[in-house]
Amino acid sequence: MTQQRTATINFNDGTPTLELPILAGTVGPDVVDIRPLYGKTGKFTYDPGFMSTASCKSAITYIDGDNGILLYRGYPIEQLAQHCDFLEVCHLLLKGELPKAAEKKEWDDRIRKHTMVHEQLARFYSGFRRDAHPMAVMVGVVGALSAFYHDSTDINDPEHREISAIRLLAKVPTIAAMSYKYNVGQPFMHPRNSLNYVENFLHMMFGTPCEEYRPNPVLVRALDRILILHADHEQNASTSTVRLAGSSGANPFACIAAGIACLWGPAHGGANEACLTMLEEIGDVSRIGQYIARAKDKNDGFRLMGFGHRVYKHYDPRAKLMRETCHEVLAELGLQNDRLFKLAMELERIALEDDYFVDKKLYPNVDFYSGIVQRAMGIPTSMFTAIFALARTVGWVAQWNEMISDPEQKIGRPRQLFTGSPERNVVPIARRG
Repeated sequence: MTQQRTATINFNDGTPTLELPILAGTVGPDVVDIRPLYGKTGKFTYDPGFMSTASCKSAITYIDGDNGILLYRGYPIEQLAQHCDFLEVCHLLLKGELPKAAEKKEWDDRIRKHTMVHEQLARFYSGFRRDAHPMAVMVGVVGALSAFYHDSTDINDPEHREISAIRLLAKVPTIAAMSYKYNVGQPFMHPRNSLNYVENFLHMMFGTPCEEYRPNPVLVRALDRILILHADHEQNASTSTVRLAGSSGANPFACIAAGIACLWGPAHGGANEACLTMLEEIGDVSRIGQYIARAKDKNDGFRLMGFGHRVYKHYDPRAKLMRETCHEVLAELGLQNDRLFKLAMELERIALEDDYFVDKKLYPNVDFYSGIVQRAMGIPTSMFTAIFALARTVGWVAQWNEMISDPEQKIGRPRQLFTGSPERNVVPIARRG
């Protein structure tokens, strides 16, 4: 029998020495279990941004940032992007295994039959301004799903959780496409059961009642790959938000709406839009040197968007796949000489040869190319983050479901290091000098 490994903490203030268990996962760093710390010592740990804190146990996604590895349920992201479609990956994340052929057909059919939204829900859109950001609309409309589906909000019932997952996977693309249509003043397009998941989304985005829309297979595959690459990414800010919201017992629709709100932040889901804006600002290959010099200047507020990652200290494996996708899309559309793509490739080449970026391990991340791909497909920048939310919904639901099923799950309640005033007495207003 293997002896339990422990970590010992010694205090120099008279607090007794404390031994804490060391827990090991299947891969990745070991974890010091600090749950007994406060009860036995009256002390907390301090870790802003959770840089060194594991907030949960999870069997869904694993990232090795030092070596540029991303695994969904043990499968490398490169293999999934090459051999699977997005709904297969959804099945994997939610159920733990890739579907067999018969399972996939049944899975696809279940999702296809839930793509329509309630007609009353469609009327919500008229309450928004026409120029409302699609993410603002999505936060409201996805949250409102809980008002329509009381039959699947018992979080302790596995069947309720499964039907909620199906409804969210099926309806979020419809809600996202409707947000775009409302923006541009075009009629909503109903989903079509004859189309697959990505074809259906493109139909709802770009189709009109005037003529039949025929999705380009190359663009369908490109968007499918974008969805796979963004489906989950361990305990990032929006996923942690979904878990924290869910820990209170909130219904799944409210939890996913909370994740969408968090994803909207420019440091998270809005990074690909910011990267495209940066490329537009640079404008020409001849100006790259000037902007790289600005990025190195600590007194200059300019940042080289699309480089570096909180977790990856190596080339983001998703960026390599996105670069290939970028080539395929631009070649299909006859945009090989696209100004921004050529600028992006030259910026990447120069940055990867520059000692400053190499030493700091600032490699291109997935956002560096995804904005260019979506722009070439005719998707407006305001929809970039909405499509990210569409992709990440399955990861959020899988993580939420895992948390609800965890017998060790408790309501999230971070503690703090208080730096305000100690207790003091109120002086009556007449006596305040």
